Amino acid sequence: QSQLVESGGGLVQPGESLRLSCSASGFTLDYYAVAWFRQAPGKERERVSCITSTEGRTYVADSVKGRFTISRDSAKNTVFLQMDSLNVEDTAVYTCAADGTGYMCYAPLGYTGMDYWGNGTQVTVSS
Repeated sequence: QSQLVESGGGLVQPGESLRLSCSASGFTLDYYAVAWFRQAPGKERERVSCITSTEGRTYVADSVKGRFTISRDSAKNTVFLQMDSLNVEDTAVYTCAADGTGYMCYAPLGYTGMDYWGNGTQVTVSS
């Protein structure tokens, strides 16, 4: 069964770091653009970061620029989101998605053409 599974979420204090993992099984993640989304209670879903397939171009939302980094490990069939200098506004459920067309990295947030979605991992930043 093909699926995406996120891991690495948790409870941290402001200023600390977390690394989220988005691992694929049943398909090769290198052939897909992969994005991290987040949604906090009462807020719209936000595309945090995205990495394309062929060229490996990365895109980062202004709200996390300079603090979050997306990367791939082809051997592990996994995409990571390194999150540094976390603050309380980063608290949300983080979910990864894979899109074979790559359009997800540029598309409006209403785009629904993703091929796979994970179930999400909770990140809570609190003192």
